[in-house]
Amino acid sequence: MHAVFAEFLREHGACDATVNEALAVASPLELPTRHVLLNQGAAPDSVYFLIDGVCHACYLTPQGKQFSKEFYWDQDILIGFESLLTGSASPYLLETLSASHLLALPISLLNHWREQRNPLYVRLLERQLRFKEHKERFMLLHSPEQRLQLFCDSFPELLERVTDYQLASYLGVTATSLSRIRKRQDSPHP
Repeated sequence: MHAVFAEFLREHGACDATVNEALAVASPLELPTRHVLLNQGAAPDSVYFLIDGVCHACYLTPQGKQFSKEFYWDQDILIGFESLLTGSASPYLLETLSASHLLALPISLLNHWREQRNPLYVRLLERQLRFKEHKERFMLLHSPEQRLQLFCDSFPELLERVTDYQLASYLGVTATSLSRIRKRQDSPHP
C-alpha cells in the first residue's frame, strides 16, 4: 500500500523528505461498498489516496437528486481543494462505490504543504486544474452521445464499476436518456 503511494508522490514531484512526511501520517483504511468518507456539508479532516477500488463525489439536492461530480479509481488522490483553500464545509458527498483500500492523510498536512509552497502541492493543484478544464470542455463542447462515447473510450475500466444512474448523472443526462442513447448506438444503421 505505502509503496504505491510513495511512487505516486514521487511521480508528482515529491522529494524524499515529503514522501517520508506523508508516509509517517498515512492511515490505511479498508472500506466496504457505499461507505461515506465525507458527508456533504461536513468539514473535511482528511484527504485520501485510493490504492484500489472506486469512489464517487456527488452533489445531493434537497429533493434527493444526485449530480455526479467525479469518479476516482485505482491510484488516484481525493482532495477537496475548495474546502482546503477556504476552510469551508464540503459542498459534496464522497463515498466508496466498491470495496476500497485507501490511505487517509490529515488535511493539516496539505495545508502545511500549501503554506510551504511545496512543489508537490503545486503539482497536485495543477493536476486538479487540468482535470477540471477537461471536464468543462467535455460537458460544454460535446453532445450527450459524444460524451458517452468519449467516456467509454477514455475510461473503459469504469463502465463495469459504476451504475447506469451514476454514469448518466456524470454525463449530465437522465438514466432514461442514457438508455435511449445506448439503444441508438447499438442499433444497426441503414
